Amino acid sequence: MNAKDNWVARKSNGLLATARYVIISVLVCAWAGVASAQTAQMTAVEAAEQSVNQLLQRVQELRPYFTSEPERYYAGIEEEISKFVDFREVAVGVMARYFRQASEEQLVAFGEKLRSTLTRFYGSALVEYGGQELTFLPSRESENADQATNVRMQIVSDGSQIELQYALFRDADREWKLRNLFVGGINLRRQYHTQFAALMSRHNNDIDRVIQAWQ
Repeated sequence: MNAKDNWVARKSNGLLATARYVIISVLVCAWAGVASAQTAQMTAVEAAEQSVNQLLQRVQELRPYFTSEPERYYAGIEEEISKFVDFREVAVGVMARYFRQASEEQLVAFGEKLRSTLTRFYGSALVEYGGQELTFLPSRESENADQATNVRMQIVSDGSQIELQYALFRDADREWKLRNLFVGGINLRRQYHTQFAALMSRHNNDIDRVIQAWQ
């Protein structure tokens, strides 16, 4: 094969590789658009059921690492809950009246702190559950239920049970996201707000210092 033929072959291979890349990219983007649309069309209960089932499956897969490799376990849990939790909204709820004093950067930074906190709490609460039966419980209907609502559910396994309640809202993409969580009757927003308010008092209402001190 002469130099010209080599050049043509290389160019042809390059064009084929580019074409494959474009086709794959289009398919991936199309699939992502369909997945997003399906999520946006879900009811709050359907969205909650999907997120819980995916999380419980992940817990079951990661359970062997809870004691031997806890960081691996919690990293997997964090990845899963990050799909359906809006941590900025969680931060706003925990700060409550203090959030008006916070900058956008502080809200995001505190949301990242809460990502770790919620991962630890949620991961520890669910690690003992396997082969769960998931039952949805009656919830109070609100006037604005298409935009924000609570979904209650009970997980039963081997005679033990735990009740979860998701406070959900629709984000800008019309997808259901979690902004507060009740586990076994514990309101995480209220619990964490008490901690946040105490730190604000201790640190003279300095939000940066409170975020730094948060554990």
